[in-house]
Amino acid sequence: MEVAFDKNKDGLVPAIIQDSTTKNVLMLGYMNEDALNKTMQTGKVTFYSRSKKRIWQKGEESGNFLNLVNVEIDCDNDTLLISANPAGPTCHKGSDTCWNKDNVQNFGFLTHLEAIIRDRKENKSNEKSYVSSLFKSGINKIAQKVGEEAVETVIEAKDDNEKLFLEESADLLFHYLILLQAKGHLLNDVVDILKSRHKI
Repeated sequence: MEVAFDKNKDGLVPAIIQDSTTKNVLMLGYMNEDALNKTMQTGKVTFYSRSKKRIWQKGEESGNFLNLVNVEIDCDNDTLLISANPAGPTCHKGSDTCWNKDNVQNFGFLTHLEAIIRDRKENKSNEKSYVSSLFKSGINKIAQKVGEEAVETVIEAKDDNEKLFLEESADLLFHYLILLQAKGHLLNDVVDILKSRHKI
């Protein structure tokens, strides 16, 4: 790996630390060649501290190490993207990230949709909400809807209308997310099980 440490007078390059599982950015640090070499040798992310003027391993005092998974270099060879598994909070102030954000799995729009479903579940009085009406109807009705959407998805899968197949697939996924919350779970709970079954 050819890192352009000589681009800056101090011999440092920025190192962006990303959780290898959630893909959330945990922190930004700086590395010189010695810090990168130690990171690769020990498997623990190590930086150069500009304030302490020395090499320091994240977690050397707190025990909240960043366990190395992978190192990538950008197109200009002067910025590192480091995937790691954090052993505890990353920020010295005790938060998961240096931006005071929880380091939780995010599925983009599906996570946003789960938040809407949760709101409808907690506010069943919304008479105009289809989702609220499902929660008021109870688990049997919700499970029935998932079954109906599953059958309709299978039927469309056997046809050649891709638009209808995708629409039914969306309906199935939507109602399944509702069923999960009706049972007190989220998509991440299912993903955790899939991860536990995965064999490299």
